[in-house]
Amino acid sequence: MIDVQGAELEEMIQAEKKQVALEYHNEAWADGMSDGIEAEILAETAISTALTELVRLHGEDDVLTLMETLRKRLEYGEFRPDRTIQ
Repeated sequence: MIDVQGAELEEMIQAEKKQVALEYHNEAWADGMSDGIEAEILAETAISTALTELVRLHGEDDVLTLMETLRKRLEYGEFRPDRTIQ
């Protein structure tokens, strides 16, 4: 039998961690911008740092699979700043 309550709790914990991580990233981003670092530099270094850590944790093949998924999401417009959710 699957522990549904445990799975739901774990999902809630992961969602909370993602929210806190987003807040940390937003704060670091704002600090960088206020220090005069261009958005393009902040974005590229954030992506490079994330990819390096993901490769360390999961290996290149898994990261390549993730990158293909991200590519599809980008093509579908998921990351457009003007996108509307229906």
